[in-house]
Amino acid sequence: MNALDAAAILVVLAAVLGYVNYRLIKLPHTIGLTVMGAVASLGVVAIDAVAPAAGLGQPVRDFLAGIDFSKALMEGMLSFLLFAGALHVDLGNLMQRKWTVLLMATIGVLVSTVLVALGFRLISSAFGLEVPWLWCLVFGALISPTDPVAVMGILKSAKVPATLEAKVAGESLFNDGIGVVVFSILLAGALGAEDFSLGRAGELFLLEAVGGAAFGLAVGWIAYRAMKAIDEHNLEVLITLALVMGGYALAHRLHVSGPVAMAVAGLLIGNHGTRYAMSESTRRHVTQFWSLLDEALNSILFLLIGLEVIAIALDAGHLLIGLISIAVVLGARAVSVGLPLAAMARFTPFTKGAFPILVWGGLRGGISIALALSLPAGPTKVTILTATYVIVVFSVVVQGATVGTAARRLVGDSP
Repeated sequence: MNALDAAAILVVLAAVLGYVNYRLIKLPHTIGLTVMGAVASLGVVAIDAVAPAAGLGQPVRDFLAGIDFSKALMEGMLSFLLFAGALHVDLGNLMQRKWTVLLMATIGVLVSTVLVALGFRLISSAFGLEVPWLWCLVFGALISPTDPVAVMGILKSAKVPATLEAKVAGESLFNDGIGVVVFSILLAGALGAEDFSLGRAGELFLLEAVGGAAFGLAVGWIAYRAMKAIDEHNLEVLITLALVMGGYALAHRLHVSGPVAMAVAGLLIGNHGTRYAMSESTRRHVTQFWSLLDEALNSILFLLIGLEVIAIALDAGHLLIGLISIAVVLGARAVSVGLPLAAMARFTPFTKGAFPILVWGGLRGGISIALALSLPAGPTKVTILTATYVIVVFSVVVQGATVGTAARRLVGDSP
């Protein structure tokens, strides 16, 4: 099956299941696609177990393996989704909380990584699975960052107050990029690709994260200047596409963080660019184009999250590890959010109810699954992938379905 066939199947599935959800089930769009994708995959697994002669399971596994979820998201869809999400984040609201957001996206991610690793080590040992300490840190790194795609997709449908949405989404944009960097460093150490040391890790962290931010600012500024010099909406849409596709590919070549670069570029174009480099007509075309692309890719991504249930271990032991790990991840999230908020409270007080919303609204999504799927094959991958999938599905379905109601009750309906 070629890439066009695979894309056609996913778009058709997303459209059909989205229609069924809209008419009959009436869950929020992304949650509905995740649930129905998972149910469809589990149905295939059940039929395969009851009637092996039907041979349904293997073609579905082959289809998903042919897509390569990890590569499709991390090297394709992610650049578009991060840029599209950043376009809609209010930079003014974000800058008011810049130091707290920076602490949560850096120190918070590192604290959560260590706390999750400790908890996961204890849980896996209790079930007789001795996951090495460095691999526990790898799991902590891939599950600690909140997923901006999941966060912004759910918050948009939940209609939380605009100021709080900007804070939660802004934090997720950057802790995601930082988390990918930390994951890459720890994975290299776990695989023995290079000697692991705090000094070397810090050097790589600065190179990728700070380099990614500087690179995103540079390519975003080039696109901004090009757009300011013309007034042709079709060409300006094409410039934003070139910025995302070319910028992400070049960031990879330069060994700087592509996710951080796209977040910074999106913030620049979405705020400074829309105000000073676009006419009203261009602004409307650019925002509508990226909103449509964002919606389409989100639909496919959350459908894929559901379908990937077929890749995990469905035995009771692994599923229990995943379920217990939910509490560990939420506890680590509370500490990693609470410490920066407490440190900055006297300088930049947050909105009433911000702490519980930042904890409960810190959703995990496709990026965590993509990173887990990228691990080398083996028993450790099975354990980590299953725990990751359980946490992500709980996050998207349970937290995603309730965060809007929780936000409105805690902070009201103020803008």
